Amino acid sequence: MSTTQTSFSTTDGDADVRVISHWIDGAERASTSGRTAPVFNPATGAVSARVALADQAEIDEAIASAEAGYRVWKTYSIAKRQTVLFNFRELLNERKRELAEIITAEHGKVVSDAMGEILRGQEVVELATGFPHLIKGAFSENASTGVDVYSLKQPLGVVGIISPFNFPAMVPMWFFPIAIAAGNAVVLKPSEKDPSAALWLAEAWKEAGLPDGVFTVLQGDKLAVDGLLTSPVVQSISFVGSTPIAQYIYETASKHGKRVQALGGAKNHMLVLPDADLDLVADQAVNAGYGAAGERCMAISVVLAVEPVADELIAKIQERIAKLRIGNGAGVDGVEPDMGPLITDIHRDKVSSYVDIAEQDGAKIVVDGRGFTVDGHEDGFFFGPTLIDDIPTTSRAYQEEIFGPVLSVVRVQSYDEGLELINSGQFGNGTAIFTNDGGAARRFQNEVEVGMIGINVPIPVPVAYHSFGGWKQSLFGDAKAYGVHGFDFFTREKAITSRWLDPASHGGINLGFPQNN
Repeated sequence: MSTTQTSFSTTDGDADVRVISHWIDGAERASTSGRTAPVFNPATGAVSARVALADQAEIDEAIASAEAGYRVWKTYSIAKRQTVLFNFRELLNERKRELAEIITAEHGKVVSDAMGEILRGQEVVELATGFPHLIKGAFSENASTGVDVYSLKQPLGVVGIISPFNFPAMVPMWFFPIAIAAGNAVVLKPSEKDPSAALWLAEAWKEAGLPDGVFTVLQGDKLAVDGLLTSPVVQSISFVGSTPIAQYIYETASKHGKRVQALGGAKNHMLVLPDADLDLVADQAVNAGYGAAGERCMAISVVLAVEPVADELIAKIQERIAKLRIGNGAGVDGVEPDMGPLITDIHRDKVSSYVDIAEQDGAKIVVDGRGFTVDGHEDGFFFGPTLIDDIPTTSRAYQEEIFGPVLSVVRVQSYDEGLELINSGQFGNGTAIFTNDGGAARRFQNEVEVGMIGINVPIPVPVAYHSFGGWKQSLFGDAKAYGVHGFDFFTREKAITSRWLDPASHGGINLGFPQNN
């Protein structure tokens, strides 16, 4: 599979580069808006392509195409829809390495990490192949004398998905397999930072037999987002991103009568009790804090160390950081690094500014990733793994989401003090406890005010047949992602009360209120 190879000159200094455009009516559609944005290779810092930014005419065209596709797709039998889902699943499984390399080239994460995100997304595709059971209605015979009551689950119509840069394949797959299985048509607005994965997925759907228009890719910026939020045709919006944008998505789309699932930011804590296996904790803290360069909403960014374990744990984490290999996510001579670059230089500088803030607020920078470079990739957007000790809980670097490879340690004196810090935060996405005490773990899962909890598991992303989503400022809207929540979100129910009169016994019209005699 390939993405569009169209090239044209731009006015921003990047002449004759590949332009990544839309997917409308089952084919690539070159943009005529005249607006583009750069797409970087984060490992080198070079502009590798430009992505089209839709104008209003293209937004309207994409939505109209999806509406036409929906009118065809909703007539497909369950058996035919299921066949297309299985075809897509097989294509994804056969060619996932190809998709992973596309993700690495634009996002920067190592290929094995990109493969991991595809596999987690594929879990939702596999769940969606079993959709006939999950969209069944219910039937109550003879609810009243001669009266049957039954329900139907039907698709919404055209649905919008607005996805973030950090998981350009997995996050869309949290939503679109279920939406399509349920009979809807999807308009996907990918991040303009790494837009090519969406086109690869569109081509796979085409090859799988999905009718034209049922999966549409609309490239763009805020204009495209607002076009989806305000369109009277689009019936729902699914979003993952920062909390301020999630709140904007929720408020704007809700005002225009849409269903919304908007997943926001996080500040995930790991509570470490004194009885925990500190080698296990150190391994998992490094994996959860620095994997994907910390650019994931389920990353662990704060370790709450219940004393007296902090010094020993910090030393163990520091030892492991020293062994990490940082470099081009594509690897060199077949050898992958452990961690790649950040997505842009702007984001790298933002992450660096948070370390500055922590230092100014009196924290100790144990391992400093500022100014980190990789030989041969000096212009890449690299930021080294960073470990901070004694960060004040009043610091913005503690309170706000950093979204980078920065792990902070806060020393607490008790389980209760650690629990209070977690519960007093504005976010409630994910958390973890590390302990060998089953009673403490059971108490934690009941008392912590967070949507996803790990017990000796650092990144507790639920499997596909459960649902993903946090509490508080980490989730806005009507439903979590995937699982049963997903099927409920992408369908609406009709309840039907039916009476077929027996021609041998009915007698006349009765305008009174029905009675259950």
